[in-house]
Amino acid sequence: MKIGFVLDDSLDKTDGVQQYVTALGHWLQREGHEVHYLVGQTVRKDLPHLHSLSRNIQVHFNQNRMSMPLPGNGRKIRELLAQQEFDVLHVQMPYSPFMAGKVIKYAPKRTAIIGTFHILPFSRLEARATWLLGLSQRRRLKKFSQVVSVSEPAAQFARKSFRLKTDVVPNAVNLSAFHAGKKLRKFRDDKLTMVYLGRLVERKGCMYFLQTVEVLHQQNLLHNVRIIIVGKGPLEDSLKEFVEQKRLGKIVQFAGYISEQEKPDYLASADIAVFPSTGGECFGIVLVEAMAAGADVVIAGNNPGYRSVMERPDQLVEPQDTKAFAKLLKHFLISSNARKRAKNWQTAKVAPYDVRVVGTRLLEIYEEALRNKRT
Repeated sequence: MKIGFVLDDSLDKTDGVQQYVTALGHWLQREGHEVHYLVGQTVRKDLPHLHSLSRNIQVHFNQNRMSMPLPGNGRKIRELLAQQEFDVLHVQMPYSPFMAGKVIKYAPKRTAIIGTFHILPFSRLEARATWLLGLSQRRRLKKFSQVVSVSEPAAQFARKSFRLKTDVVPNAVNLSAFHAGKKLRKFRDDKLTMVYLGRLVERKGCMYFLQTVEVLHQQNLLHNVRIIIVGKGPLEDSLKEFVEQKRLGKIVQFAGYISEQEKPDYLASADIAVFPSTGGECFGIVLVEAMAAGADVVIAGNNPGYRSVMERPDQLVEPQDTKAFAKLLKHFLISSNARKRAKNWQTAKVAPYDVRVVGTRLLEIYEEALRNKRT
């Protein structure tokens, strides 16, 4: 098949939707399909068949920094669709009328259009904005053969905001890349390692984690523990200032931004990997990555997207409740048996998210849609 992934945002970033698109694209290519990427303003050169169809501007939405397309060139989009004759267009949703909306509008009738719904709003304002977007697009949604959601919370929101009934087909992760993760040499000692990995923005909860670290420090529970903060973002200076003020500098290290190639090794080095997001998550790709890499224990913020992956209540936390957060971390710091039980559950949990499993399911959806188009 000739498959076009459609994404309004840039593919220069490594956020969840971009990871979904590229993981599936690489796997489908290995399976012998021709994959194209119809995307917003993108400059990377390592992907074949990449078509940048708009200029984009940076916006803040759902507590994230993302890019939104300006109106794309309709003639250029029509010419591309006529030239490539795609069997399937796989659209990442919600989408903008300025770029992906035009691709859908000009797609020929014989092309099957599949959608994946990714979003779960952080606030009522974002929920309302998405509802209005869905209201404006309901007529064009009739062109879709099928829409799936990456999690049950995302499916519920798609039903509410877009009146779409969607099956859940989870995010795809190239598990083999994370199984190859090895504990970093500088962490190969008798200390326990806690790792936070994520953007340093408010909703990701790193400050709540550091406040909890201070509680543990006051209880003298961190004498044999190191804490690694991996990531960059607008809160970096205030987080470092907090560490300095609380005299945690001998315990907490800031690793800064790391590449996707380095990520498996940092996660493999974690005795406890901590992801205390307060909301706005439709899934939890990083949780799956950490479990696949071999982190002994994965602790997740108790939000709907992360709960859909981390189904063990004793590994979920309300990040703002630093007393309960500290109690949970203490439990896993002092009990090697608890860490072992968590790791055994996590190892069994990740298999359904492998790109081979998810990709095979999506191929079945593509094929069914094409059969229906031909009848």
